[in-house]
Amino acid sequence: MSRLSQIPGRLYRGEVSVDFVGRRRLWYTISGAILLICIIALATRGLNYSIDFKGGSVLQFQAPGATLSQIRGAVTSSPAGSQAIVQEVGNGGHWRVQASHLTTAQLDAVETAINHAVHVTNGLNGFSPTFVGPSWGSEISSKALKALVAFLIVIVIYLSIAFEWKMASAAFVALMHDIVITIGVYALAGFTVSPASVIGLLTILGYSLYDTVVVFDKVRENTAGLLGSRKSTYSQAANLALNQTLVRSINTSLIALLPVAAILFIGSALLGPGELQDLALVLFVGMLSGTYSSIFIATPVLAQLKERERPYQALAKAVATRESGGRAAKRQAARAEAAAGQAGTARGPVAAPAAAPPEPAVVDAPEAVEEPDHEPAPAEPGTPGEAAPERVPVGPGAPRSSSARDGVRPGQRQQPRRSSAARRRPGGKKKKR
Repeated sequence: MSRLSQIPGRLYRGEVSVDFVGRRRLWYTISGAILLICIIALATRGLNYSIDFKGGSVLQFQAPGATLSQIRGAVTSSPAGSQAIVQEVGNGGHWRVQASHLTTAQLDAVETAINHAVHVTNGLNGFSPTFVGPSWGSEISSKALKALVAFLIVIVIYLSIAFEWKMASAAFVALMHDIVITIGVYALAGFTVSPASVIGLLTILGYSLYDTVVVFDKVRENTAGLLGSRKSTYSQAANLALNQTLVRSINTSLIALLPVAAILFIGSALLGPGELQDLALVLFVGMLSGTYSSIFIATPVLAQLKERERPYQALAKAVATRESGGRAAKRQAARAEAAAGQAGTARGPVAAPAAAPPEPAVVDAPEAVEEPDHEPAPAEPGTPGEAAPERVPVGPGAPRSSSARDGVRPGQRQQPRRSSAARRRPGGKKKKR
């Protein structure tokens, strides 16, 4: 549960994201297939209008203690047939049967079948037949159509003023998407279209528009100053807004669908078909379609319209160039790392280098001191204290110099300059006085 509770926050921060806008072709394909099926169903099967639109006969009576199955079985075996609608209205066992236009003899046969199946208060005198003409239903249809057109015009004008005309166009596309799908489901399943269905259709348009406006408001917030920052494209900012409001849209839809589903499935099972079921049915189908369109249709259409503007096209190119450079660097680094790993695998484990043999210790031999065979010549006047130059022994027994010991080849030895008076004289000779 802790991970599930973190999903809304991660979606809002953009750490986890579903690419709704980038996969718009997939959503368009799915919606196109659904719309095509709905249009074909409308063209071939048509809508099953109730007697309020096409006229018919209504039979009301009171039968305390009767069950729905008993009355429905009796009506089905009568001239009313299985297309008749049986429902309990109010308390005290009040029932109503709606069927197509029946003659007086057919109505008498229906009353007799019901009276034999259940105990009707006052017998055959307890039935109240009513005939409904088609003019009332046609008037309701025309008024509903006018209300729908007026609603769409007002919504487009409002969105154009509050947001912009491209957002209004995207919302209009989503609304038409919901209308066609809802009507197509009625045609495909053969559900009865009643005045309650028309009321529910107008209701779900407002619900679908509410969810779309919430998403568009977040899109406007995320795209403010987008051209100046150049951080992302319009599609990326719109997709982030869609992810940020995704959990909210899902929660709102689920909370709204729970009571509608309870009325549709539980209420219809207990009360049978009627106005309540017609209203719940159109609400259930329309809410599902509205949630789908606000997520998968409205925002992708808006992003596609905005991406056609030149400033946002230039922004998309700049962002793509920056991202391609970053991706190229990452790919190059990954290739270098993979090549290094392959080279290391081919060489195998690297053996440790063998230890070098220890160098022999060098012991400095004491320098040999040569005894002079003559007395050192006295220093010349004028050069007191000048020492005689040191003699360097030559031969195999001569000690090695420090340069030789250190492995450095000595250069040419340079003798110090001497004056003419202090030059060496042959040994054993003395200067005559």
